[in-house]
Amino acid sequence: MCVALGGSACADDPSGEGEVGSEGETGETGETGETGETGETGEDEGGLPPTLPPLDAAPPTTRDIRYVPALPVQTPQTDEDPRVPADRDSLLAMGYGDVDEVAGDPVADRTLDGGNAPTPGSNPTRLSRFIHLADVQLTDDESPTRVASVDSPGIISASFRPQETYACHALAATIRTINAYDAEDPYDFVILGGDNADSAQRNEHTWFRDLLDGGVEVHCDSGDDDDPIAGENNDPKDPLVSEGLRPAWRWVTGNHDILVQGNFTLGPKRLEALGDQSTGGTRDWSMPGGPVVTGTVIADPMRELLDEVAVMNLLLETGDGHGIDAAAVEHGKAEYAFDAGDDLRVIVISTAAATGAATGVYSQSQVDNFLRDALDMAEADGKYVIITSHHGASSLDDGSGLGGTMVADALTGPQFIDLLGEYPNVIMHLAGHSHVHRAQPLTASSGHVFWELKTAAIADHPHQFREVEIWDEDNGFLSIRGLALDYSLEGDDISAMHRTLGVMDHSSGWNPDDGMGSAADRNVRLWFPKP
Repeated sequence: MCVALGGSACADDPSGEGEVGSEGETGETGETGETGETGETGEDEGGLPPTLPPLDAAPPTTRDIRYVPALPVQTPQTDEDPRVPADRDSLLAMGYGDVDEVAGDPVADRTLDGGNAPTPGSNPTRLSRFIHLADVQLTDDESPTRVASVDSPGIISASFRPQETYACHALAATIRTINAYDAEDPYDFVILGGDNADSAQRNEHTWFRDLLDGGVEVHCDSGDDDDPIAGENNDPKDPLVSEGLRPAWRWVTGNHDILVQGNFTLGPKRLEALGDQSTGGTRDWSMPGGPVVTGTVIADPMRELLDEVAVMNLLLETGDGHGIDAAAVEHGKAEYAFDAGDDLRVIVISTAAATGAATGVYSQSQVDNFLRDALDMAEADGKYVIITSHHGASSLDDGSGLGGTMVADALTGPQFIDLLGEYPNVIMHLAGHSHVHRAQPLTASSGHVFWELKTAAIADHPHQFREVEIWDEDNGFLSIRGLALDYSLEGDDISAMHRTLGVMDHSSGWNPDDGMGSAADRNVRLWFPKP
């Protein structure tokens, strides 16, 4: 069955030239449909743009329904380029943005040795319940540092995302969805997966922080004040207000948060970001559909590039550092620990390298100045430990890749696993970066085996986040229960375009990587023998 993410038609308006109404039609006059209108609650007394009403109930999970591209992944259409507005229309008309509803995934039981799962005890106890939200990559798609002109299928397919203009609304929809689940069964916290911004800019980080905090106007536009569709609350360049996360949220740094395009150091790019010349290709929303252009653009001081300390200080500005404190700022890295209930401690580390490159770097100096002490203290306190970072272990190296400089004391992935393997109370490494759901055991040279759980991205197909619960199963085992979740599109046609265009980017072959992972990676119960 074909399902239109933004209405009843399977092809939707990709570019903002006409608004998507409640029945999925493209409206030439910019008038919204009566039942699908975004922001129908009206402005508040402070004159802020309207906020979508909270969801009446938590939506179905991926145990019930999954949405998969209706078309198999194709090689790119030779005459259709997602950067060209007319070609995006053509791709959508051919069905590349459509999805099918299929049966949900059952929960897969997995053990560290690949054997049969143990029988649960009679009185299991939940130790913690939280959300892992990774790789949102809020993008200033009009910045002069964009490199959309080099976008092509393969390794540089993320240089341009047709859905990136809608990322702020997709994040607001994700927040709304998390809150609906939280209202039915509260979460202890939301932990980020890093790559919260896309290119280290102050405006991207501010949009992200303010959307998660909620209650303030967020205008995800830069340079000129664009309005692709005349009127308010009907296109992704209009201001919006998020309801803000109900659970507390905790910061994790990714490479895109402190590097330009997630690869390049800030120094050579600072003037370019604040300037008025695009050489790599950026979007011009004064033209229909926001085509990619080079040349003169409108400059904006809010495109200032931020290093990791500046990002942490931005978080502290509102009075809640979301895990960041003065000690982390002094350390220069977003590294800290917190308890999740009586038995579990989360240790947050920063694997993003200010020296450049998209891969992760974790240095011996970070081990000596933070991680070793944090691990020792957790062991002394009798806590089970979750280590969380942006990069998974297999993405750690010496930082000498594209845009980077070698870090002499960087740990390799196996060395990092061996370090964690010295501590039998480490049960899991939680990561993002790969944009793929994945669950796998990591084996240290000590013989200790623990889980690595990765969550797919909001930025790309399948546009999902993950619910995680840690249980004492009352049988000598802990379990890590992971559930992939979609953000709700109820009454939210603008956010629907984010997912539609992401499906199009994937199924048309421009970004062919499939972040779904296997059924054994998505909805899982991962067993861990108690030490």
